[in-house]
Amino acid sequence: MRKLPPPGHRLRWMRALLLALPLLSLPILYAALGAARSSSSSASAPGWQQQQRRRRPPEPPPRLAYLITGAGPGDGPRIRRLLRALYHPWNFYLVGVAGEEERADLEAFVRAQEAPRRYGNVRVASAGEWGAVSRRGPTELAATLHAAAVLLKEFEGWSWFINLSASDYPLMPQDDILHIFSYIPRGLNFIEHTSNIGWKEHQRARPVIVDPALQVPNKTEVITTKEKRSLPSAFKIFVGSSWVVLNQSFMEFCLLGWDNLPRTLLMYFTNFLSSSESYFHTVICNSEYYQNTTINSDLRFMAWDNPPRMHPVNLTTEHFDSMANSGAPFAHSFANNNSVLDMIDAKLLGRAPNRFTPGGWCLGSSVGGKDPCTFSGRSFVLRPSKGSAKLEKLLLKLLEPDNFRPKQCK
Repeated sequence: MRKLPPPGHRLRWMRALLLALPLLSLPILYAALGAARSSSSSASAPGWQQQQRRRRPPEPPPRLAYLITGAGPGDGPRIRRLLRALYHPWNFYLVGVAGEEERADLEAFVRAQEAPRRYGNVRVASAGEWGAVSRRGPTELAATLHAAAVLLKEFEGWSWFINLSASDYPLMPQDDILHIFSYIPRGLNFIEHTSNIGWKEHQRARPVIVDPALQVPNKTEVITTKEKRSLPSAFKIFVGSSWVVLNQSFMEFCLLGWDNLPRTLLMYFTNFLSSSESYFHTVICNSEYYQNTTINSDLRFMAWDNPPRMHPVNLTTEHFDSMANSGAPFAHSFANNNSVLDMIDAKLLGRAPNRFTPGGWCLGSSVGGKDPCTFSGRSFVLRPSKGSAKLEKLLLKLLEPDNFRPKQCK
């Protein structure tokens, strides 16, 4: 049986966070994390800060476990392009699509690529592992949890779970993300959340719903009944973005559950519209073990109408400069084959058409238009670009005293 975290869990977590961020500004982190609470005498010794600045990032870098999902027919080509932009041999990838034609096409694509075939780190979910899900229904959440379980079972040693859709795209090479994430504690969770649910109380929490995808294989819309239910008093509901970057420990907590909270909330959220925008948020903020690990951001760039509507607008070339300067590693959402994706490939990723984004693992030459990733070396070698400083700047901002603790589970 898995043991509960000891009473000093959160204090040791804060110490680890202080010791693991040599790239970031130590004065800011001291203020943000409450360094005065630490009783470690070594942390206050003269020259300690200089010693930490000289430390190299941990070796090897963290691994990322990606879930890439398709929403419907025709997403196969979009996922192929996303995989090429996102691929790195050090990470793990699980692709979930409902259509048999798209699934067979993606399986053939993965088998045809030398790098995924060599490293064995890309997996297309079978028909029994990924079926049709209802938009806004609990089957979407169930599919996400199942995918995380598959990643835990088949790929060892990953540090963060990241979910992306066919309409998402990276804004920087994986080398940049892995480089910066090498300096942050692997207990952090990036999840946008709030307890101010507003109109969502009456439109999502109170209605009694039926998700037909729980009973029939065809994808259909959620059915809302006339009955209403009251809000729970045993826990506090949180809502936010469905796009998350969650650490392995928290995903194990949700799936293996040494505490009954994740199971209790899962039963509640089977009757909650758009439960993927609330389940993880409510679990993490009602858990004494993980509520202090949250950073209130989904690390995605999005643009909204004014006033905002239900979904963000599709990004275009008009948004390119804002995206490039945001420091966000990912953006949502893009229309199929929009020209801004070509700009991102050329200017931010350095990726040629129909090729993987190059990185430190690519040993070949690019002279004469050759593909540098034709020859590959050690998968954990990183060659970050100058753009990685933008992600560092974003993390600094998120960890400022006014952004970090005051915005945790509020």
